[in-house]
Amino acid sequence: MDPVLRGAWFDGRSSRAREVGVRLAPGPRGPTLALEALDGGSVPPPLRHDQVGWPEAWSSRRAPRKVVVDLGDHGSLEIADAAGWQAAVQAAGHRAPLAQRMQTRWSAFLLVLAVVAGVLLAFYRWGTPWAATQLTRQVPLEWELGLSQRVLADMDTSWLKPSKLPPQRQAELRARFEALAAQVAPPLRRYAGYQPRLVLQFRSGMPPNAFALPGGTIVMTDAMVQQAADQKLSDDALVGVLAHEIGHVMHRHTTRMIVEQGVLNIGLGLALGDVSALVSTGASLLTGLAYRRGHEAEADCFAAGLMRHAGLPSAPMADLLLGIDAGAGGEKAARREGPSWMNLLSSHPDTALRARELKEGHAQACR
Repeated sequence: MDPVLRGAWFDGRSSRAREVGVRLAPGPRGPTLALEALDGGSVPPPLRHDQVGWPEAWSSRRAPRKVVVDLGDHGSLEIADAAGWQAAVQAAGHRAPLAQRMQTRWSAFLLVLAVVAGVLLAFYRWGTPWAATQLTRQVPLEWELGLSQRVLADMDTSWLKPSKLPPQRQAELRARFEALAAQVAPPLRRYAGYQPRLVLQFRSGMPPNAFALPGGTIVMTDAMVQQAADQKLSDDALVGVLAHEIGHVMHRHTTRMIVEQGVLNIGLGLALGDVSALVSTGASLLTGLAYRRGHEAEADCFAAGLMRHAGLPSAPMADLLLGIDAGAGGEKAARREGPSWMNLLSSHPDTALRARELKEGHAQACR
């Protein structure tokens, strides 16, 4: 026979408690609870597992003075022998919900924490980029063009200035750029059917740099052109930089970053609930930095392939990057004092390593 506990039963109709025996037995979906009248009166029929409000489990060091069991329409039950109740419940096969086990057992808490951390890491490492890549395919080119127009207009009214390069010099570089853009073969295109119109513009007002906006607009600064001249490099160096920026456009890196942050924030919001705002904001910043590094490697790979296809050397581009990196100390100081756009659009990571590989005609992402 199953062990019998003694308890005080309140039937919900009277304030007087009746002494009863309590018997727990295994059931198909959890223990069943049956009362046995010790005073000869009537008691409700045995209650299924889902008809009982089972008390939360507790640590052996924090046992309650008495256990109160909710019997629903049949009142409530008080049991003075807390240890006996817990032993009988466990013997009858009751399994506390995971949240309760986490509160009473460190091993369960640490296991759940490790699983959650693993799921979040996998979502961050593989799920977010994969989902963002699929969603980016659905983003219309018109949306990218509208975003680029607004961004460039804002930059032009804030801290970018019109180019001071002579019109003839601009025309020479645009001719080289258009010839390069015509060499973008289908195998180099990340997204089939994505054919933005590539446009080169020049601006002054920031250190040597070039950046790509969504939809095909690429901006090169006067200081970048002057940097190549100071190093006595041919225009192949500037063409290589433009090939890198075309890679950003064709891989839709800026659009993917926007989508990635949205996917990550939504994913963390679903996983972490009310505390997700702070966590997802911090994770978004870290994720953005990591993905920009990956994007730079992809753009380097694209540039190396495009330059080979066009029959142009990539070594001058590498020399230009090394020259910029050598003077990066002053540039970094200028960025710290400048607007946030400058931090976003400049400073390619691992420049020295990338330049050495480009000198050899390949890049990390091509392996």
